[in-house]
Amino acid sequence: MQGVDNKVIKRIRGFGSGSVFTPSMFLDLGSRAAIDKALSRLSKKGSIRRLSRGLYDLPKSHPVLGKLSPSPEIIAKAIAGRDSIKILPSGAYAANLTGLSTQVPAQIIFLTDGASRSVKVANHTIKLQRTTPKNMAVAGRISGLVIQALKYIGKDHVDSAVLQILKSKLSEKDKEQLLKDLSYAPSWIGAIFRKINEKE
Repeated sequence: MQGVDNKVIKRIRGFGSGSVFTPSMFLDLGSRAAIDKALSRLSKKGSIRRLSRGLYDLPKSHPVLGKLSPSPEIIAKAIAGRDSIKILPSGAYAANLTGLSTQVPAQIIFLTDGASRSVKVANHTIKLQRTTPKNMAVAGRISGLVIQALKYIGKDHVDSAVLQILKSKLSEKDKEQLLKDLSYAPSWIGAIFRKINEKE
């Protein structure tokens, strides 16, 4: 058993502190039962931390705050990898990631092409919400994130300040991607994508 434990912890250290992982990431090192037992033993020893069922992390440590919680995005990406699904940040969390809001919501919503469900990790509830193929077509691309952030802000609340934040936050490559994905955006968001690409 020690051999599997050593191989598993060696790989985890290779991921680096702050990483989130699931048993499926180690199945080349042993059977599912052996991996589950190894992760269970390592979490009991305090080498890793169990976040929820089938979800673990190698926590980053802060000199004052102690062990830090992983970001919701890293947790959601680990779940997406485990379940072979796509995810796209939505709602207030999308607004936060794009700089349009400073608040990190207690309930974080990701759109998905998988089943709808909620996962509670530390002080966050991550909600996976099944959506249309059109919404998921831009998952993993900056345009998908900006579309969701703008939908949350709402058409009537997009002003010059919002445009300026997006213009300053997005790289030239990001801005080009927005134009490539115009067909996936509602017409009012498409108009904003064009404004973001206007030269000063």
